[in-house]
Amino acid sequence: MNQIVNLFYSFRSPYSYLATPGALALERDFEVSVALRPVFPLAVRQPDFFSSDNVRRAKYIMMDWLRRAEMLGMPHQWPSPDPIVQDLKTYAISTDQPYIYRLTFLGVEAQRRGRGIHFAAEVSAVIFGGTRDWHLDTHLKDAAARAGLDLASMDEAIVDSASHREEVEANQHDLEKSGHWGVPTFEFNGEPFFGQDRIDTLCWRLEKEGLRRG
Repeated sequence: MNQIVNLFYSFRSPYSYLATPGALALERDFEVSVALRPVFPLAVRQPDFFSSDNVRRAKYIMMDWLRRAEMLGMPHQWPSPDPIVQDLKTYAISTDQPYIYRLTFLGVEAQRRGRGIHFAAEVSAVIFGGTRDWHLDTHLKDAAARAGLDLASMDEAIVDSASHREEVEANQHDLEKSGHWGVPTFEFNGEPFFGQDRIDTLCWRLEKEGLRRG
């Protein structure tokens, strides 16, 4: 039976998007299953993160993820619309958030159906890969289908989202319990590996545990 690698993931995080190819490779290369653990982005979990003191950090992220994506050869463009409604000049966050809750709850539902990381990979590639108006037409439906899922039945399952919200809150608690607070964070046997640039360190750990398939 495969061991579990948890992936704490946000559908607004460009670095979470950049982690998806490596997450999929983990399942191909090791005797592990990657469990998608969606969390709300900092804009929801910790709105005061975007205070004047942290604007520099936010600006750095907006610059850094683009060069990282280019280096990795992944399509890259800031989402239109942004999964979080936020003024990127002032970094003020709107009280009206029509996208992120649906995306996060769909991620929970995808994991319940055994296709969590596949759904995250396909959807994030649409959101961060340059698809304008990713929320319209059949973009999400087609992404879900590529992941082996039916979007209509998933949307129906999250209409009463109480249990999905509870799971997200549990994920957020477990993320902090793991020893980190940011995304993407991989967790294996209680050990956190923060950032898509730490997948190689996680692979080293898995090899030390004798899990490489060869």
